[in-house]
Amino acid sequence: VNQVGYFVEGTKIGLLAADTTDDVPWVLKNAAGEEVMSGTTSFKGKDALSGDTLHEIDFSSYSIPGEGYTLEAAGLTSPPFSISNEICSELKHDALSYFYLNRSGIAIEADYAGEEWARPAGHITDAEVTCFKGRDADGYDWPGCDYTLDAAGGWYDAGDFGKYVVNGGITAWTLMNLYEQGWDVFGDGVQPIPEQSNDVPDLLDEARWEMEFLLAMQVPEGQPLAGMAHHKLHDEAWAGMPMVPPTEVDNDNTNEIPASGRYVYAPSTAATLNLAATAAQCARIWPDLDADFADRCLVAAESAWQAARENPTIYAGNNPGSGGGNYEDQNVSDEFYWAAAELYITTGKAEYSEYLLASEHFAAVDAFDWGHTAPLGTVSLLTAANDLSAEKKASLQQAVVTFAEQMVSVQERDGYALLIDEDYPWGSNGLILNNMLLMGMAYDISGDTRYLDAVRLGMDYILGRNALNKSFVAGYGTYPMLHPHHRFWANDPAQGYPPPPAGALSGGPNFNPDDPAALEADLMSLAPAKRYVDDIESYSTNEVAINWNAPLVWVAAFLDETVP
Repeated sequence: VNQVGYFVEGTKIGLLAADTTDDVPWVLKNAAGEEVMSGTTSFKGKDALSGDTLHEIDFSSYSIPGEGYTLEAAGLTSPPFSISNEICSELKHDALSYFYLNRSGIAIEADYAGEEWARPAGHITDAEVTCFKGRDADGYDWPGCDYTLDAAGGWYDAGDFGKYVVNGGITAWTLMNLYEQGWDVFGDGVQPIPEQSNDVPDLLDEARWEMEFLLAMQVPEGQPLAGMAHHKLHDEAWAGMPMVPPTEVDNDNTNEIPASGRYVYAPSTAATLNLAATAAQCARIWPDLDADFADRCLVAAESAWQAARENPTIYAGNNPGSGGGNYEDQNVSDEFYWAAAELYITTGKAEYSEYLLASEHFAAVDAFDWGHTAPLGTVSLLTAANDLSAEKKASLQQAVVTFAEQMVSVQERDGYALLIDEDYPWGSNGLILNNMLLMGMAYDISGDTRYLDAVRLGMDYILGRNALNKSFVAGYGTYPMLHPHHRFWANDPAQGYPPPPAGALSGGPNFNPDDPAALEADLMSLAPAKRYVDDIESYSTNEVAINWNAPLVWVAAFLDETVP
């Protein structure tokens, strides 16, 4: 079951895994143990991706709010759950708090984080960091640069201490798009963050923390490749684990200590277009809140676009080969479309409309992630006011609805109503949530409640109605994620390392897990839906990351605001 609960009206589905083809009697009980509904299961059959023989328990017609409900069938009792329209009311706030807790360059204070998660500022020495110089894992010699950047802010990307423009971009976009949806959520003073009572919505305070970092990663004027964005910033060698983020490190700006230091790495076209897109989005959101910041964003966005047009094929490689992820992307046509869309919405200039309308990605919608960003442009064109013709907007709307129809079919044929049309990629939960975002857009466009049901079924999966009987969100459900791959949240309080905070999302099952913990657990001997282990060492199944938590915020807010 969804271990948190189900909405009062709408689909309520539990699943029983039992090796029988016969219908099985089931009972719904309230917190007092009294039977309030009963029936027999509907046989679904063998589920391909989990190997489970599944029976469906449909109790959708029961609509009395309450806590502590359980289902009983085949001698088993489910975890308790609620029936309520506030299922996501706390979750949306906890999911957003993830970002404050992962800020770099600022002390995380107990007044906002709680005693367990408070820590000193991490990597304030990122305020003066230069370019990596030396040979990378592919044998390429990087020349370095003669300038330093002040990139002390931003969020730590995942379980490591790296900060990435490609991945920071989609994450900041998701939070800013949530603001542009216009729902009355995350106003000033509702989140436990230092920027309370500054007349700025807390959602934008958090997004700005990353936007400042993205802006700081732009190559300065007068330098080679001016206007481009450095791809990433991280240590040359992997940091130890577990570990509190260090306040100061030797960045080795002279590039003299082998396999040491902390650097920015070479600019890339993908990073530059991430900056162009998000800075353009920033420039239309902030004028009434901070006109100077909005102006700075627009200047950065247009200079990044121009730099990317002049340097369209600078791709990230295996540089330096350790200390951080690569975020390689050899096709940036989707980033060009996304950036053009954001710049067109903000400026109305013909240059951008002509580019996006001529793009192969216009009116093409599919699953998206940091490496496949075209749908971000489409979503923005359908969210923010712009001068696109009614005909063109209709084509974009139809593309979203067509994708939603495809995903409904996918969900219906999967035993656990999985909302991805592939076999559990790395970060499968993040991809599921991004698809849920698109399903939410389809519901807003069409009013078809099947798409809203699809989002709810997706959240049921995330919160426990899956082949592992596991809530992938820390602090939620009877069996939540407890041991994420995260250097500080190592869940060893005796040694000063707290458990994961409520609202942190695990990456989830991975069709091809390759970390030591996954190999030791022999996950490849299991069905794909069960290739997951709640272990700090399992970075390929149990890491946390900003780009996965951001759509959790978006979807939780959508569900909390959308009660038909």
